[in-house]
Amino acid sequence: MTSVMEQVLEYASQMPEGRPLAAKELLHLGSRAAVDQSLSRLVRSGALLRAGRGVYLKPVESQFGTRAPMSMKVVQELAARRGETIVPHGAVAANALGLTTQVPTREVYLTSGPTRRLKLGSQVVELRHAPRWQHALPQGVGNVVRALAWMGPGKTREAIQKLKSTLPPNELAAIASTRAQLPTWMAQEISGLVTHA
Repeated sequence: MTSVMEQVLEYASQMPEGRPLAAKELLHLGSRAAVDQSLSRLVRSGALLRAGRGVYLKPVESQFGTRAPMSMKVVQELAARRGETIVPHGAVAANALGLTTQVPTREVYLTSGPTRRLKLGSQVVELRHAPRWQHALPQGVGNVVRALAWMGPGKTREAIQKLKSTLPPNELAAIASTRAQLPTWMAQEISGLVTHA
């Protein structure tokens, strides 16, 4: 008969990269205390990573050694499992849109869930709770809105002028159609896309 710890390790090895493991999904292997003890021992031995409270991950083994799973895969799996919306931070969106040359050094995502940090080996990924209007919009429009929110009221007008010259008219119209969902300061600035286009 195999131990609970061996069964937990076998279960974890069957999972795809980045899929979080929780103690509650292992209760078919033993009691809660036995599962918790097994997870704790596996983390101490390096067979599992503890990314956060109640979130465990199987490290990825490669020819160069073991590494933490890719952060984007972990974030996507976490969003799917918990029913959260998780999107890139506004600084990433602003950089991708060419509104800033600053490259974010830390990985930060906006979420509909609670604010928390995930430790993936030596990397820390931050999930920040954000208002619904920052993560509810479709990807293209949402990136523009998050970029403008990150830039703040003082730099929005300049950013919108730059977007008018780089984005196609149908995308500008899609952005302008979201004004009712946005804060007043941003809706007023985005109105410039319609009135001066």
